[in-house]
Amino acid sequence: EVQLVESGGGLVQPGGSLRLSCAASGFTFSSYAMSWVRQAPGKGLDWVSAINWGGGGTSYADSVKGRFTISRDNAKNTLYLQMNSLKTEDTAVYYCAPGWKTVIKGGQGTQVTVSS
Repeated sequence: EVQLVESGGGLVQPGGSLRLSCAASGFTFSSYAMSWVRQAPGKGLDWVSAINWGGGGTSYADSVKGRFTISRDNAKNTLYLQMNSLKTEDTAVYYCAPGWKTVIKGGQGTQVTVSS
């Protein structure tokens, strides 16, 4: 059974940082590209970032480029999203999912709230 568990969210002030994690199990994590997506209150799912199976290729939505960094540790079956210079518009539930630029909810998500 595929399981994805996101963690690391929280309340942070504008300009702050958070690091999200996604623990994967039930599939061969190292063989799959992975993506982060988010859903802001009252809105649909938006793709945020993607990383290829080996970690050497990444892609970002324009809205987060230069502020967010996606990475992975295949030995730990874990995906990460380092979020810096957070803005109020980054407030959302963040999900990870297998695939390149996938737009689905992989797990239960982790809430990120950016507010002063």
